[in-house]
Amino acid sequence: MGTKSAVRHRAGPGLDESEEGDGGRFGRILRSPLGWMLTGMAGVGVVSGLTATGPGPVPVVGAAAAVAVYCYVMRRVARRATPEIARSGAGREVLLGGAIGLGFILASALLITAFGGYAFVWAGDGLMSVLWTTIALQIGAAVTEELLFRGLALQALEQLWGSRAALVITSLFFGVAHLGAEGANVWSGLAIALEAGALLGAAFLWRRSIWFVIGLHFAWNTTEQLLGIPVSGHAPEGLFTVDVHGSALLTGGDFGLEASILPVLIGVALAATMLVRAHRDGDVRPRRRAGR
Repeated sequence: MGTKSAVRHRAGPGLDESEEGDGGRFGRILRSPLGWMLTGMAGVGVVSGLTATGPGPVPVVGAAAAVAVYCYVMRRVARRATPEIARSGAGREVLLGGAIGLGFILASALLITAFGGYAFVWAGDGLMSVLWTTIALQIGAAVTEELLFRGLALQALEQLWGSRAALVITSLFFGVAHLGAEGANVWSGLAIALEAGALLGAAFLWRRSIWFVIGLHFAWNTTEQLLGIPVSGHAPEGLFTVDVHGSALLTGGDFGLEASILPVLIGVALAATMLVRAHRDGDVRPRRRAGR
């Protein structure tokens, strides 16, 4: 799966830990993990809300703006370095994550097809239009969601309660965040928490790179959409149309592939493998002791 960058991606203390800074009590609240997490989530969330479904390149512009907001909040509010989004090695991390995301979805779709759940038919036209729209949309979605859940939430909660608690909490919230989608139910929320929340969180703990999880997330969603499979309940315009047969447990039903038991099992296995590697590398961090 590749080797980690020679520069260890460790989220240490602020850029200048000894600096008191301005703002008194309010400033101290903002610089606390929950303070900068909520500040960053508000900023990235506003950018996402304004650009996520925009025409043409708008989602891509929004993704760039979201990265700028994230960097500003981390460096100026949280006063911490941002090795997790360093430009050095970013391309390699995106490609590695993308390869895993592509393999994960293709393997899942092929297994469901082999068991008789899916049958694909070429849609026939609009190749370049579909490709461009899909890529732009999924860049925006992957970047903003990973900044929110792994960049901000996971790292803030990790500082407070350690890696394991942060992974569990962000995974559950990731599942809850998808309950409003068409075809969603308790099972689909749990499936998203396990196969997506846990997998993407474990991927971040292993690589300590936002670019890696963005690549994984982008390839995952893009492959689903191009195959014509609903992406978390959202029916896409893809290169194929999909005829669905059999039980919802196999096919995912109206919610799509992510509610199928097969990708859940594959995703959990991948997440466990990544967590083992992260633990071996010393990147699964314990809860901080009081007063430290």
